[in-house]
Amino acid sequence: MWGLVPLFWPLLKPAGAAEILAHRMVWSLAFVIVALLAVRRWAWAGELLRQPRKLGLVVVAAAVITVNWGVYIWAVNSGHVVEASLGYFINPLVTIAMGVLLLKERLRPVQWAAVATGAASVLVLAVGYGQPPWISLCLAFSFATYGLVKKKVNLGGVESLAAETAVQFLPALGYLLWLGAHGEATFATEGAGHAALLASTGVVTALPLVCFGAAAIRVPLSTLGLLQYLAPVFQFVLGVVYFHESMPPARWAGFALVWLALSLLTWDGLRTAHRSARLRAEATARARSAAAGVGGAVGAAGPAETAVEAAGAVGAPRSGTDSVEA
Repeated sequence: MWGLVPLFWPLLKPAGAAEILAHRMVWSLAFVIVALLAVRRWAWAGELLRQPRKLGLVVVAAAVITVNWGVYIWAVNSGHVVEASLGYFINPLVTIAMGVLLLKERLRPVQWAAVATGAASVLVLAVGYGQPPWISLCLAFSFATYGLVKKKVNLGGVESLAAETAVQFLPALGYLLWLGAHGEATFATEGAGHAALLASTGVVTALPLVCFGAAAIRVPLSTLGLLQYLAPVFQFVLGVVYFHESMPPARWAGFALVWLALSLLTWDGLRTAHRSARLRAEATARARSAAAGVGGAVGAAGPAETAVEAAGAVGAPRSGTDSVEA
C-alpha cells in the first residue's frame, strides 16, 4: 500500500501540499480515535500524560513526521517521485549511521561497506544533479530521526499515531480554518468527491500502519525487513513508468550504488540471523542433551545413591541451570 501512495496524492489537486498535509493530520486523528474506540485501548494515554519526558518525545516525533509527510506530498505532486523513492532507499543506511553516531553502536565490516557505498551514491547523484539530492536526504533523515524517537517512546503503532496526530491536530485545524476564512480552501469548493478524497487521507495514512503492525507479529522479522524495500521499489517504478520521470546515466549510477549498498546490508542481516538461529538451536540441543544425561544418571542409580544425591542437590548451587539460562 505504501508503494502505491504516489498514485493518490495527485488526485487531491488543486489542493496544495500544505492543505493536503493539514487534512492528513486532522483526518488521521479521527481514524485512529475510531480504531481505539473499537478496541477499547485507552490506558496508555493516561500513562503518557504522566511522563513529561516521553510526552516531549512524542512532540518531537510529531514535528519530524510533519516535515516528512509535507516534503513527500510536495515531491510527488511536483514531479519528483523517483527522488522521493531514493529517500526511502537511503533511509536504512541513514538509520545505521545514526546508530553509530548517536547510540554508539558497533557495525560489522559489511555494514560499514554498505554505509560507505550509500555515501558514494549520494556523491554521484549530487554531481549528476549539480546539487545534493535534497528531497531524498530530507526524507531519509527525517524518517530515520522519527524511527529513533519512536524507539525511545516505545508505543504501539496505532497508539503512537494517535498521540502524534493529537499534537498535530490543533495547528492543522487552525491552518484549515485560516484557509477557509481567506477563501483559499478547496475542501468545500471543489465538490463532494474532492472533499471525500481529502477526508480519506486519514485512511490512507493509518490503514497501512495498522496492517504493518498486524504483519509484524505474524511474519518473521527478516522477511518483514525485506518486504519494506517493496515500497520504494514500487515508487521508483511508478516514477519511471507511470509518471515518465527522466533517468539520466548519473541517476542510474547513483541508484545502482544504493541498491548495491542495500544488497550488502540485506545479505549481512540474513547471514547474521541464520547464524544466531543456528547458535540458539545448538544451545537448546546441548541443554536437552545435558538434561537427558542427568535424568538417565538418576534413573540408573540405586535408592541409596539417589537419596544421597537428592539431599546434596537441595543445598547445592544451581550452576548448571544458571549457565543454561545465561
